Amino acid sequence: MLRTNTEFLSYIETLYESQQFEISLQSFEKDSLLLCQGEQNHRVFVIKEGIAKCFFLEENGKDYILEFMSKGQVLGEIEMIRQINCLCNVAALTTLQVYVIPASVFKQLLANDLTLNGILLAELAERIINTSSRASFQQLYTIEHALAKLLDLQEKQGVTISKDDMAAYLGITLRSLNRALKGL
Repeated sequence: MLRTNTEFLSYIETLYESQQFEISLQSFEKDSLLLCQGEQNHRVFVIKEGIAKCFFLEENGKDYILEFMSKGQVLGEIEMIRQINCLCNVAALTTLQVYVIPASVFKQLLANDLTLNGILLAELAERIINTSSRASFQQLYTIEHALAKLLDLQEKQGVTISKDDMAAYLGITLRSLNRALKGL
């Protein structure tokens, strides 16, 4: 539910501290949009601190949250690799500190750095596993069970997730969420 990648974070911190590459550290306030669905992107982000949500804005105007992301999660890499516009939105759920890697630097690292390629490949494989696991979980378990896990995550992380975001993550309406909350 809250994705992290300490190996990726450690690797990017090493690159940042080496000052061999044009990598900067930037802050984003809560609710800031880092990536905007359908727009061009010229940077890759790696979260140092904070929590972001990755979501689709569907044709019916509703959001569907794919993941909550935190330390070490990479954002915008798929768009850089495929040279496409942003597939989804990424917004700061809390104040974020992120490493910002310009497209030219990211492409240079992809072409020349086997360590980055290995870490990135492992991250992308992990996302495939998580997506398929989540899909099967949503089919096999009740909304109440998934909601209980989400509420537990909130408590452990000390973060507040709005009801709208909970519903968007669970793929249900706000009304269904309220019924599930009453049931707990």
